[in-house]
Amino acid sequence: MQKLAEIMVGTAELEAASAGDAGARRRLFERVAPAALGLIRRLVPQRALAEDLLQDTLIVMFEHLHEFRGEAPFGIWVRRIAVSRCLMSFRSPWHRARVALEAWTEDAQTALESTSRTADLIDLDRAMARLSPVTRTVVWLFDVEGWSHEEIAAAFGRSVSFSKSQLARGHARLRLELQVPATAALSVPLRSDYDA
Repeated sequence: MQKLAEIMVGTAELEAASAGDAGARRRLFERVAPAALGLIRRLVPQRALAEDLLQDTLIVMFEHLHEFRGEAPFGIWVRRIAVSRCLMSFRSPWHRARVALEAWTEDAQTALESTSRTADLIDLDRAMARLSPVTRTVVWLFDVEGWSHEEIAAAFGRSVSFSKSQLARGHARLRLELQVPATAALSVPLRSDYDA
């Protein structure tokens, strides 16, 4: 699947979609939706919520097509919309209540299970899902999407040190969840917390 940042759309296609051409809108949807959902699912593990956020993202995209200036690839513009929709959902009081409920039920379930974990049960997706939504988003945007700390800070309306500290916490939690010794983790080339 193509990353959102790599999606390019021609001017004629954008103009047709912006003018309301149903065929052009369908083609644009088919090109953008899978990559947008892939990104959103990495930030929001609940499938139903991710699908709602995809719908919001695509609605905003179609409503504001006329505002796309073409200064960057079209996919980068859509990626910013998707990330913005996810961040807005994290600020919702409903989201905070859902996270608290999930943590409570997860703690109760963990208490019933054995404390020893097998390597078969632990993988990166599960470890990422255990991060807080904000930390997961910062880790994903920095390590996978290649955003700089400045871009992440601007998206959250926070400082660069916020981005760096969230990334450091996320990496530490992932190492713990995946039971990677610190010396082994240093040999794995993650993007440096101080890049960018």
